[in-house]
Amino acid sequence: MSDSSTLPPARLRPEAELARDALSTPVLSRAARLARWAGPGTRVDAGGGLVDEQLPDAAAELGLSGEDAAADASEAWRVAVDTGLVEVVDEEEGTVRAGDELSLLTGGSPQDVLSVWLGALETVLGDASVPDLGGLVDAIAGGEGSGELDLDALDWNPEAEAEFLDGVLGNLYLLTVGEDKAGDAPVPLPALAASVIVPDGMAEPSNDVLEQVSDAMMRLDDQFRMLEPVGLVEYQPVDEALMADADEEPAAPVDDTDIARYGLVRLTPLGLYGLRARLLEAGFEAPAVGDLADKGADALLDGTAAYPPAAAHAETEHWLERRRPLEAARELLAAARGSDEGAPLRRLRCQQALSLVGGAAEPALREVLDDAELGGLARVWLAENGASDVPPPSEAMIFWLTIDTVAAQLAAEGESEELHALVEGLARQHSGFFDTAWRVEHPATADVLEAMGRLHSDKKVAKEARKAAFKARSQQGN
Repeated sequence: MSDSSTLPPARLRPEAELARDALSTPVLSRAARLARWAGPGTRVDAGGGLVDEQLPDAAAELGLSGEDAAADASEAWRVAVDTGLVEVVDEEEGTVRAGDELSLLTGGSPQDVLSVWLGALETVLGDASVPDLGGLVDAIAGGEGSGELDLDALDWNPEAEAEFLDGVLGNLYLLTVGEDKAGDAPVPLPALAASVIVPDGMAEPSNDVLEQVSDAMMRLDDQFRMLEPVGLVEYQPVDEALMADADEEPAAPVDDTDIARYGLVRLTPLGLYGLRARLLEAGFEAPAVGDLADKGADALLDGTAAYPPAAAHAETEHWLERRRPLEAARELLAAARGSDEGAPLRRLRCQQALSLVGGAAEPALREVLDDAELGGLARVWLAENGASDVPPPSEAMIFWLTIDTVAAQLAAEGESEELHALVEGLARQHSGFFDTAWRVEHPATADVLEAMGRLHSDKKVAKEARKAAFKARSQQGN
């Protein structure tokens, strides 16, 4: 799967912290322990898996017991082989030795550790897309004695299953990197399943769709149970009482209204790192806060143009931390100039960035007071910061700044409630606003006036805005 879409920026923990988290995950720590346990007498089969007679010793080394001990030990060994912690020396003899990657877990950089962990994640994700072992055995048996896997009997499409899980994890990623810290709260499993099953625009899901959501929940319940030990998610499984047969009497009363009983999942900081790495590999634009810290002001203003406000704020703070305040202010103002379509939003991001610089930026703002594009912005900043002797703006500058501000808000948020209130306020506070506004020599004048016509609730005022937009287009020759 590949895409050129730009996703909201992720706020990642420091790599050293993430590497510590990776080393402590059950999947990677068990794999490393078995890699150190393996010796000259360790034997593997043709596929690189531990031979059956050695699984009890491997399970004992990991402190595992119970009916799943051998399976868990086998999985840990497979991860060790897949990630290079163990290397098969002789396939015919089935001998092994410690792999080069094992030393990275103790002597490598945090990035080295995370690279090994990403390999473990891929192994577990692959396992999570495979049906249970019992289903596989039945499917092989259904192959009319050929020993081949009968996918039709299993009703399993490997590519579709992997795509389904990728879609679910992609939606979980979007919820985690979204604005207002939505990612801090666990996501109910029914909502996550519905996000990939229910068609867009379907207000009331049909019974067939609801049944598909229910089936997806059960699949995801199994998959998230497998993905938790690798550190991708924190998961509260579906209450087993909810999965009891209708003919069986539940051991305790079941509260169908308690959403937590249907499963809750949260992406861990390590999981966020892992999914972002997979998205980048798949061709997505998946930025992280801090990516722009070493780039120029033009990259900062353009790069944060589509960021949610909190993420843009955090990115700008990272950028400013590496620069002297006055030099940063001058660089930001220079990058904010322009008459292209993205210029108004750059100026808005510039104004927001300058609010974080502080009083040291004042000389830079005074230097652009006579600038046609930045003079209005500079006066606003100086007034808000209590500067004295700020020359009043001309009427032409006021109207130009108004058009520029509305254009920036349209680019940043679309026709939002906040912009609706701004438009109504402008028309109310400035009588004859549209008689003057259409004359403003700004590339976005006509578009802004058309938007004001759509946004204003008073039909008469809206009509005036549309007429003004027509005049502006005629003046611009469009």
